[in-house]
Formats: sequence, structure tokens, C-alpha cells
Amino acid sequence: MATVNLTTENFTEVLEGDRMVLVDFWAAWCGPCRMFAPVFEKASDRHPEIVFAKVDTEAEPELAAAFEIRSIPTLMIVRDRNVIFQQPGALPEDVLEDLIGRAAALDMAEVGRPAEG
Repeated sequence: MATVNLTTENFTEVLEGDRMVLVDFWAAWCGPCRMFAPVFEKASDRHPEIVFAKVDTEAEPELAAAFEIRSIPTLMIVRDRNVIFQQPGALPEDVLEDLIGRAAALDMAEVGRPAEG
């Protein structure tokens, strides 16, 4: 599946609904971003049930600021409209696959439940 270019105009539409969205914050001048791009694209081909979106931080500074992106690439995972993961740095393919599996396996009822104690 091709990745979606995430912008301030389509942000709500792309992230609404009960689904998982992986967001790659990147810039064209960023070497690690260019190294991570093929890994992200391959994962999008393997997981057509997941939305893979890219935010060009140069073209969309408002989105980068809204999520306090300080370093790129930064990967964010949104599931059921909740940010469940956000981390800077290019991930190797096997680590990204493991992360996708863990995010998909999360019990979202547990994620939204208040902490006990």
C-alpha cells in the first residue's frame, strides 16, 4: 500500500476511525530519514490493513510543532485516535516489524483504563 502524505488539511480524516496509523515525520535533507524511508515503504506493503502516513516537517511545520517533534525521523503510532508510541530515530526492519506486532496486539480497553493505586 502506498503511503499517505499527511497534512494539516487531511490530518483529521486520516487519523479518525478505529484503526492503526504509523506516521513518519521526516525531511528531504535528513540522511537518516532517507535511510528509513525504504524500511517504512516495505512495511506498508506488508501491512495493507494499516495506514502508513508521512509528514514532511519542512512543508508541515504546524503538525511537527503540534507533536513536539524535535528530531527526525520520528515514528509515531496512533491507534483508535490515541498516540501509543512516539520515538525519534531510524528503526531497522526487524525492530519496526516487532513494534507493529506489539502495537496491533495492544488491548485498547486496557490502554484507556485509568491506572489503579
